[in-house]
Amino acid sequence: MTTRTSSLFLPILRSRQVGNWLAVAPFFLFALLFLILPTLNIVVGAFRDIDGHLTFGNLVKLFTPSIRDAFWLSIQLSVLTAVLGCLFGFMIAAALVFGKLPGGLRNAMVTFCGVAANFSGVPLSFAFIATLGRLGFATLILRNGFGINLYATGFDLISFTGLTITYLYFQIPLMVLIILPALEGLRKEWSEAAASLGASGAQYWRMVALPVLWPSLLGTLALLFANSFGAVATAIALTGSSLSIAPIVLFAQIRGDVLNDPHLGYAIAFAMIALTGVANGIYIFLRMRAERWVK
Repeated sequence: MTTRTSSLFLPILRSRQVGNWLAVAPFFLFALLFLILPTLNIVVGAFRDIDGHLTFGNLVKLFTPSIRDAFWLSIQLSVLTAVLGCLFGFMIAAALVFGKLPGGLRNAMVTFCGVAANFSGVPLSFAFIATLGRLGFATLILRNGFGINLYATGFDLISFTGLTITYLYFQIPLMVLIILPALEGLRKEWSEAAASLGASGAQYWRMVALPVLWPSLLGTLALLFANSFGAVATAIALTGSSLSIAPIVLFAQIRGDVLNDPHLGYAIAFAMIALTGVANGIYIFLRMRAERWVK
């Protein structure tokens, strides 16, 4: 009887499985057309010359002074924004979890972080130009209301410092969103046990909380590095070609330069994919370790 019943339901289960696969098929098709195939094309193009022959010359060109300096500047920018984003984001997240703030304020902050973490590109650049540009809203208020000429102090929005401040707008909220679950995973019993043994609050954080959070912090640092390193629209819209970082150099190669060497663009893109891939791999690995610690 049981065998007969299962044989009756087997076609229904199979039809449901087929329906489930059909439902996710558009995702796999989208990933294939816009992620996998373009990435493979970049990898193959990085090792081909203009005649289609196998070569490593494109990768050697990455060590020319102009491209090497562009990558080094991008790495500096990514490391700085990742470290500052982790620092300020951790402080905000800790205040939201342990600061006993009103529930409405916490929900509003989390909602804002969700929006700000995905706010980038041309709209973000325009917002900062309208706020901190030479005729920006905040610039005029400081100059006319308080007598502070921001640009007379050496500040320039279209510079490394200005781009760093702009990137922090989405780096800090991303850090808050990622580290919040890890902070909420700290069990109250751990702090109570530390207090019962005579540990101070600083000792609890140094000897208990931070070792548990360390994989999450390092993983988020790697993720923020990859997030900053791959940001291109914001940098181009804000600085144009005045700041030579890797994404802008890549954009110039894709758009076409006087050397007419598209395979060099493939090599630059391949190097960026490799760097961001390593950073994301570190994040995934450390995230898995952090989840095991919490469990």
